[in-house]
Amino acid sequence: MMWRTILLRYCFLLVSCLLTALEAVPIDIDKTKVKNTQPVDSAKIEPPDTGLYYDEYLKQVIDVLETDNHFREKLQKADIEEIKSGRLSKELDLVSHHVRTKLDELKRQEVARLRMLIKAKLDSLQDTGIDHHALLKQFDHLNHLNPDKFESTDLDMLIKAATSDLEHYDKTRHEEFKKYEMMKEHERREYLKTLNEEKRKEEESKFEEMRKKHENHPKINHPGSKDQLKEVWEETDGLDPNDFDPKTFFKLHDVNNDGFLDEQELEALFTKELEKVYDPKNEEDDMVEMEEERLRMREHVMNEVDANKDRLVTLDEFLKATEKKEFLEPDSWETLDQQQLFTEEELKEYENLISLQENELKKKADELQKQKEELQRQHDQLEAQKLEYHQVVQQMEQKKLQQEISPSGPGGELKFQPRM
Repeated sequence: MMWRTILLRYCFLLVSCLLTALEAVPIDIDKTKVKNTQPVDSAKIEPPDTGLYYDEYLKQVIDVLETDNHFREKLQKADIEEIKSGRLSKELDLVSHHVRTKLDELKRQEVARLRMLIKAKLDSLQDTGIDHHALLKQFDHLNHLNPDKFESTDLDMLIKAATSDLEHYDKTRHEEFKKYEMMKEHERREYLKTLNEEKRKEEESKFEEMRKKHENHPKINHPGSKDQLKEVWEETDGLDPNDFDPKTFFKLHDVNNDGFLDEQELEALFTKELEKVYDPKNEEDDMVEMEEERLRMREHVMNEVDANKDRLVTLDEFLKATEKKEFLEPDSWETLDQQQLFTEEELKEYENLISLQENELKKKADELQKQKEELQRQHDQLEAQKLEYHQVVQQMEQKKLQQEISPSGPGGELKFQPRM
């Protein structure tokens, strides 16, 4: 259903919408000319992991809500703002008892899982006397005050939390990539410090050679431009570039025929461009950088095409974008190797942070070593006491045995020592 597209794709971003009541507009196209066309069975497509720590809970709640006809009917008529604002959460009060019972059980399982995670974390830190219930407040995707019942408040919190978290997901990915690049450079410089002058020059020369080799790639088409899409049309779809038609292109790459190009479907369009720059067989090409480039391309196209900023591209938005001057005459696209990913000041700050973390880890390692040595000392002491105790017991048993045996001669007769 289309409501599921809105709920999952907007609020939950990567949880794909697989059920739709809308049929694709028929396209007059010779499918025999299209490469690798396979019918898409939406029932077989598994929704991808959203990356959220409550991903499984999110998917289970959606699956249960889908089974209620009343709730589904309301969502069919809902728009994005109604879902985002939480007004539709009030409809939860009208779902069937069977559905509410299932939701209650899901919430109890999620609360139990969170408590287990908290306990594991605290046990690792060896903290005691902490209120686990109070720590549940840090999780804002459910109402911790009522751990046994799934209420409209829970649905409202789940939608808002997922929306907020996923809106910051790309930003977090960029930050992690920047750290990755700074760590690479930090490790490279640290390695150079271990080499003599001759070896260091060899390594620096090799590094520069690989950098230039990576930069020597074919021209990259501007993502979302006519040239870029026509290349996909020709090389991926196997169609005549002279017959390029934006509407047909949209329908071909709306893989599950739901009327939208989502972020995953957009990212798939950039594969040909990325292959010009990155090859997993080449030492100089970093596949982590390739995924960052893919993310940048998708963000750029979304900013240019997605008019209402719902993270989905409709056919109307797509066609309007193809009428813009930027579609026909785009600026050149700068790849990652043409940009400064971080400054020396940022690298220095990051290295200082690493140094602090290493010192903290060393401090903890030293404390653990001392604890280990103390435990070993206590163990050795106990072993020594155990040995000493064992020796004493043996001596006492021998003495007792000697006392119980009477003295006798060779023939068994009693042997007395004469008094002097």
